[in-house]
Amino acid sequence: MSFTLTTWNINSVRLRIELVAKFLKAQRPDVLCLQETKCPDDAFPAKRFKRLGYEHIALNGQKGYHGVAVISKIPFLATDIRTFCDNIDSRHISVSLQTGAADPPLLLHNFYVPAGGDIPDPEANPKFKHKLSFLDEMRACAPLHPSGDARHILVGDLNVAPHEHDVWSHKQLLKVVSHTPVECDKLLAVQAAGNWVDVARERIPLSEKIYTWWSYRAADWTIGDRGRRLDHIWVSEALRARVTDFKILRDARSWERPSDHVPVTVTMEL
Repeated sequence: MSFTLTTWNINSVRLRIELVAKFLKAQRPDVLCLQETKCPDDAFPAKRFKRLGYEHIALNGQKGYHGVAVISKIPFLATDIRTFCDNIDSRHISVSLQTGAADPPLLLHNFYVPAGGDIPDPEANPKFKHKLSFLDEMRACAPLHPSGDARHILVGDLNVAPHEHDVWSHKQLLKVVSHTPVECDKLLAVQAAGNWVDVARERIPLSEKIYTWWSYRAADWTIGDRGRRLDHIWVSEALRARVTDFKILRDARSWERPSDHVPVTVTMEL
């Protein structure tokens, strides 16, 4: 079967539900993973998603901040929520899906990694210290170490642009949170510990620029194209050869009242 999954930091699902509906009507992914839903579970617009054909919804939300959700056409076999750094701050949810009778389940992790504030010094900035600790815990987390024929996917706003051409200016952003060497090293260590395949960089050479986020601070995001690749899709080795397509919907950044992130989509033959 062809399986399509999208990850999108929506920056308030209730504020941007019309944009999400527009995207789902046009693209129809099997699964949509959202971050920064900024919505308690009992206020999530589940009925709207169900009317769009997405009957299965897994939530880990809170009022006004953070929050992750998985919206799916495919039923869930199980759901799970993990906490990191002893904080109950709605940054992870996982679901398992049965995509074929003879296949092992597909396990999907959806993350919203802490942004880390503005000062790249863990002693001066508790938010940056939290981010580094969160990445360390991800690296050490046994469920994030798929092996053998395990069919795992890890997606989300990981809030790190780890490679030189994942940012508009490597030199100018080396001391800017999201592209400091310590963050890049820690995110790449998470990837290496789980033997994850970074789908974007598997399909697009490291020499090419890729962005998924453009700051609201720019009056016109297209001028200078000063983006960063903060949103990621990783797959386990067992799924590497199954990937058939990868897309970043840059145009979504120009929609009315957009998120500062855009949808990122992978297609696989399972």
